Amino acid sequence: MMTDLPPRPPRGAGPASTAIPLAVLAALAALAVATVPLAGRADEAAATDAAAATELAPMTVTARRAEEGAKDVPFGLTVVSGDEIEARRLNTIEDVLRATPGVSVNSSGGPNLYNLSIRGVGALYQMSMDDASVVLNIDGTALTPHYSGLGTLDVERVEVLKGPQGTLFGGNGEAGAINITTRRPTRHLEGYLRGEYGQENQRLIEGAVGGALTENLSGRIALRHSGSDLWVDNLRTGDPLSEPTDLAFRGSLLWEDFDGTSVLATAERQQVKALTNLLVLMPYRDPPVNDLTPGLFDDNEKTMERYALEIGHDFQDARLTATTSVARADFTGLVAYDRLIQAATGRGGEYWIVDTSEETVLAQDIRLSSLPDADIFWVAGVNLYHADRSYDTPRNTYGTGSASERDFTTRRYAVYGEATVPVAPRLKLTAGLRQAWEEKTYDATYRGGGTAVTDARDLSDAYTTGRLGLSYAVTPETTIYALASRGYNPGGFSDYSTQPADSVPYKPAVNRSIEAGVKTESADRRFQASAALFFNDVKNNHLLSYDPATYVTNAVNADTRSQGAEIEASWRIGEELTLSGGLTLIDTEIRTNLIGLGAGDVRAGNRVPDVPRWAGRFSVAWIHDLPVRFGNLPQPALNVRADYTHVGARTADPQNSFDLAAYDEIDLHLGVMSGGAEVYLWGDNLLDETRDLYGYFAAPATAYGAPARGRTVGVGMAWQF
Repeated sequence: MMTDLPPRPPRGAGPASTAIPLAVLAALAALAVATVPLAGRADEAAATDAAAATELAPMTVTARRAEEGAKDVPFGLTVVSGDEIEARRLNTIEDVLRATPGVSVNSSGGPNLYNLSIRGVGALYQMSMDDASVVLNIDGTALTPHYSGLGTLDVERVEVLKGPQGTLFGGNGEAGAINITTRRPTRHLEGYLRGEYGQENQRLIEGAVGGALTENLSGRIALRHSGSDLWVDNLRTGDPLSEPTDLAFRGSLLWEDFDGTSVLATAERQQVKALTNLLVLMPYRDPPVNDLTPGLFDDNEKTMERYALEIGHDFQDARLTATTSVARADFTGLVAYDRLIQAATGRGGEYWIVDTSEETVLAQDIRLSSLPDADIFWVAGVNLYHADRSYDTPRNTYGTGSASERDFTTRRYAVYGEATVPVAPRLKLTAGLRQAWEEKTYDATYRGGGTAVTDARDLSDAYTTGRLGLSYAVTPETTIYALASRGYNPGGFSDYSTQPADSVPYKPAVNRSIEAGVKTESADRRFQASAALFFNDVKNNHLLSYDPATYVTNAVNADTRSQGAEIEASWRIGEELTLSGGLTLIDTEIRTNLIGLGAGDVRAGNRVPDVPRWAGRFSVAWIHDLPVRFGNLPQPALNVRADYTHVGARTADPQNSFDLAAYDEIDLHLGVMSGGAEVYLWGDNLLDETRDLYGYFAAPATAYGAPARGRTVGVGMAWQF
């Protein structure tokens, strides 16, 4: 038994009050208001610095499914550029999200299970692959969070949209959306090549090339192959538990005429092998270990594919965009409870389960929108979404006698529209509305005791999401805004039912959200800042209850609340130095008593799992010209980037059984550039702090979780042309 875990709270006892002190909120609000004159001071500083007088290009985003400036978006938004993704070695979408304050990721390290929340809003644990409070959108294709393992191959930018996004992204945008834009073909020859090698056999080679093929046709192709030793060892062999590999490809063709018509065709595929969910007994050993039969995870594999066709045409006052996409995902994964966990919970021998899933999603979106820089922003469209998938458990340690097969379908249809309209000098009104209709079916066969039991159910729903807000231009550089939104996470069926009694549909969740904030940027766009206060009231949030003694799950609902504040800023000082950072304060609370769950009672007043009260980051990027004769290199320059991330303590589960410890992470990039080439050293988690990907409690005093990789260093080289 474990002795250094905190005792489980007594029945009926909730945690101490975590209400945000009004003084803290007032201080953050004052900090937000302070950014207004700060933008003006940044302008004054730039005016006295000739090197800083160069105006930066505006930041254009597609957060509302049409091009506009990031400052004009009337809600919280974090944008991570492709250059920053490469410099920080954020090789998957999960890596990007974990590095974004205000976003929480619950993942056990495998390629298929991701639970995302934004500002403390999200399913307490994901009930199914179709259950998502945060939608992923890649080049117009809507996906669910189990695609969070997608690599950041040749990505232009990642936009993290905070607050309900149901108006433009549908029912799965209850907490927010992740909008991913990949690099499109251009008319000129360009590309890059990057290679890295580091400790624990971390290796990566990646490249892309694109350019004009004919007078009207351009193309681009990108490829990445990566791999590593898993950072958890097998106690029996002393070797890494597995050696995951990742192979990704994307190809695109862009045809354009001279009358505003374009056709973009994209095909991509990613295959991850030998990656596994990590279930490691706490406290972790050094290095962390599992006691398992060698080779159990050799057949783990996930393949993701996407094929998309985007047709666009610019009229005199509007842009037509039609996107048709097909996405497929096939998964086979073995999840294992090793002998250490089994012994700690009073059972003998290892226990493992094999899960398989297949999914095909067909999506069609047709919309009209305003042209970039139009006085009135507007977008309106129709959307169709059809998904067919399975989630099966064909065998476990004891054979195929308790196999389960489950098939699911989702049919979703929607019409939507949003506009931002001037209603007075400096004052704009934003209004958006989406009406959706949804049908789901479920068919299952459960085997056990030599018999087979079937179960079939269906449900239908019609729901409305939207938002209404005002924004006021205090100055040409600074805007304040207030926004009320309604988000929705549809009901459905659990993927993990083991008998018909467990497959009762869970209810839809509704989020009523209020946000107020300020955005500012200097006239030369070298200084940018934003701050916001927010409040979310979620009715019937989704909770997957899991009993570690019986491996049985149940889908239930609980009300939750979150409130907090956030601030982000970046400052380009001269031509060499850039400072950026962000800070979030989030207070969460479960508001429903759930008594008699297999994993233990959930009490009103408990904190929402996986959400730290405080989280923040700070980055310094410095590019400095070296002496002309340095190493006989043409135009040599030193490229230094340091990133500091803080994630505060957060509770591991809805029962608030124990906390995952806070951690601080420092990552470093140190390179020498010459022309379009760079040779660099990299270091990740230089403090070598233990970072938990998740945690779970099993009575009477056992916990297990998934540690992230410790400190590693390596070398790399890159060439852009």
